[in-house]
Amino acid sequence: MRSSHFSIDLSFSQVLVGSLFQWKLGDHNTIPKSFAIVAVVLICLYCVCFSFSWGPLGWIVPSEIFPLEIRSLAQSINIGVLMLFVFATAQTFLAMLCHLKASIFFFFAGWIFVMTLFTYLLFPETKLVPLEEVAELWKKHHYWKKYYLGGNS
Repeated sequence: MRSSHFSIDLSFSQVLVGSLFQWKLGDHNTIPKSFAIVAVVLICLYCVCFSFSWGPLGWIVPSEIFPLEIRSLAQSINIGVLMLFVFATAQTFLAMLCHLKASIFFFFAGWIFVMTLFTYLLFPETKLVPLEEVAELWKKHHYWKKYYLGGNS
C-alpha cells in the first residue's frame, strides 16, 4: 500500500504544472505552445502515476479491510462515496480554476501530501499478508485497535 514513490511523482507533476502556469500565464492569460505541450506531458505523467498508485486504492483497500460478511455492502457504499466525490471534484474544478488559477495545482499537490501522510501513518502494510489475516493487522494497529469491532486488544 505504500507507494510513496508515485505520490512524490504526483505531487511533483502538480507543482511543476502550477509553477509553469504561474510563471508563464501571469497577467496575459496566454501560454506559448511549447509550454502548453510541457504542461500536457506533465498532466499525462500525473495520470500515469495516479493509475499506478491512488487510482486503484478506492477499489482495493475496501476489498482488503472489510470482513467477508460485509465486504460486498462496504464495497458498494465505498464506490457510491467514491463516485460522489469524483462528481463533486469534476463539478467544482472549473470554478476553482477560475478563482485559484495556477494555485489549484498547488492545492491538489497539498492534498496528495496529506493523503500520503495519512496512509503512511494510519494504514497497516498488507503486502504479502493473506486476505484472511488482514483483520489481525487492524486488531494490532497502534491507532485502529481501539476502533476494531472484533474486540479490545
